[in-house]
Amino acid sequence: MSSSSVISQVTLHTLNNTNREIFSRLVLTLHRDVAESLMIMALWLFLQEKGYNKFVHRMVRLPNAVLSALADEAVQCLKYLESTDCPRTISRTAPNGGSLRYTKRLLGKEISLQIISVNRYTLISGVKNFVTNVCARIFTDILQRILFPLSHAHFSPEDTFVIPLFPNGLFGNVKIVNPDSSIDHGVPTGGLWGWSPFLELSVDDRTMFLTFSRGFPVSQYEVKELFMELLGSETCVENVQMENVPPNEQPLFAKLVLSTVVYVDRILKGSRVSKFRINGKHIWARKYERRD
Repeated sequence: MSSSSVISQVTLHTLNNTNREIFSRLVLTLHRDVAESLMIMALWLFLQEKGYNKFVHRMVRLPNAVLSALADEAVQCLKYLESTDCPRTISRTAPNGGSLRYTKRLLGKEISLQIISVNRYTLISGVKNFVTNVCARIFTDILQRILFPLSHAHFSPEDTFVIPLFPNGLFGNVKIVNPDSSIDHGVPTGGLWGWSPFLELSVDDRTMFLTFSRGFPVSQYEVKELFMELLGSETCVENVQMENVPPNEQPLFAKLVLSTVVYVDRILKGSRVSKFRINGKHIWARKYERRD
């Protein structure tokens, strides 16, 4: 198929037969929560996309007890994505010191809650993308069968329903569009998934909030210089928005827009706030959170 063609829902399901089998086992055989299972699959598919090859495919032959244990570890990861604990604290307070032994064994690579914490914002963005752009498309009929067992026959292709995700405070809701397997949905083909699952991240996802000490004015140039040197890239900084103040006053904060969310994690290293110094002046950096 060319990059301009589209994929029918039947083809989409066929391409994702293994993913659908594992999701069905989670919600139909193991009777796990639907929203939780969506997020578990999104996390697993993101890990697979990031180089843990055939991670989900290896689950097909696993007994239900092991699959359930893997799902429990995924839930731990999702909970710690909204945790305020730093990696050092996790190693002291988390079960098994933060070890994810079943997941590690299946991946064949080191993984722990500490690693999850250090890559928190990259994972959050990746999981959001997968649950919205992959899971919401390939599990629609299974979700309908579980959530609306008596009404399924009456749904039309225009109908939608919303599922509160887990943890809801971090991931919000996802809208599920009810598909008709006999029509095409205009999903562009190409790539590992038969389409590109990643959309452009919002600017907020890759924005840091910076604060400065009163009496030690920091310039826009100094902010750029600090983070370009820290991250080793001349293109890592997309924009620096200093606080808008009168000419005779000092900006006390700024928004730093980075070119990728990966740099957010490299700056914070699992901490909520990181402190830097340039030309004898301190800069504090944390993840930007929009407040209406």
